[in-house]
Amino acid sequence: MENMHHALTIAPFWNAFFIVLSVIAVGGYIAAVIVSNKKDHLSKWPRYRTVLWIAGILSAFVVMGGPLAKAVHMDFTLHMLGHLLLGMLSPLLLVLSSPIRLILRALPVRRARQFTSVMRSGYVQFVTHPVTASILNIGGLWMLYTTTLFQLMHKYTWLYFLVHFHVFLAGYVFTAAMIYIDPVPRRYSYFYRSVVFILALAAHQILSKRIYAYPPLGVAREQAEAGGMLMYYGGNIVDVIIIYIICLHWYRSKAPRASLHQAH
Repeated sequence: MENMHHALTIAPFWNAFFIVLSVIAVGGYIAAVIVSNKKDHLSKWPRYRTVLWIAGILSAFVVMGGPLAKAVHMDFTLHMLGHLLLGMLSPLLLVLSSPIRLILRALPVRRARQFTSVMRSGYVQFVTHPVTASILNIGGLWMLYTTTLFQLMHKYTWLYFLVHFHVFLAGYVFTAAMIYIDPVPRRYSYFYRSVVFILALAAHQILSKRIYAYPPLGVAREQAEAGGMLMYYGGNIVDVIIIYIICLHWYRSKAPRASLHQAH
C-alpha cells in the first residue's frame, strides 16, 4: 500500500485477545461435543465436524491475531488473502461444523426450546433470508472497496475491528443461508437459493474486476491487480465448494422421490 503502511498499529494486547477468544471457541465446541455424546450414546457427534470447527477458527485467527494480522496493513495482496480466509473459507468451515445443531443437542430441553424460539424470531428470519444475507455480505464488500471506508479503517482501530467483524459475520450468515447444514427457521427452495447465489457470485466477481481496474484509495496498482486476481480466483474455489454442496443436497432431495416413482 502506498499511504497506509504507517497508518494503523495493532497493539500486542489484541493478538493475545484473539488467542484467548480462539481457545474459548475451540474449547467451548469440544465441551459441547462431550456433553452431547454423554446425552446420546447411540449417535456420537461426527469427529470431522470438530475438525472443521477447529480449522475454521484457525482460519479466522491467522487473519486477526496470527501471522497475517500485521502483514495485511503492508500489502494489499495479503489483505485480500485475509479477506478470503476470514470472510469466505472460515465461514464455510464453521457452517459445515454445524454449531447450531450441536448447541441444540447439548442444551437441556427447556434451554433448547428457548434457543429455538430465538432462532425463529422475525429478526433472525430477516437477516438469514438469502437476499438479505447477500446484501449484507457482498454489499458490504462493495462499500468497503469503492468508498473511503477501506482507507479509514486503516486509521482507526475500532473501525478496523468493526469492519472485520462484519466481514466474518456476514460471510457466515451468507454461507448458512445458501447451504442448510443447521436447522433454519424457514427453508427456501434450492432453485431460489441457487438464483440468489449466482447473482451474489456475479457481484463478487465484478467487484474483483473493478478492484483490478480501479484500485481502492491508497493502494498501488500492482498490488490492486494482484489482489483483484486473488479475490477472483480464490473466491471461485470457495464458491465451487458451495455450489457442489447445493447441487448434492438438491440431488439427494430428489433421489428418494425418483426411486419411489420407479418402484411404482
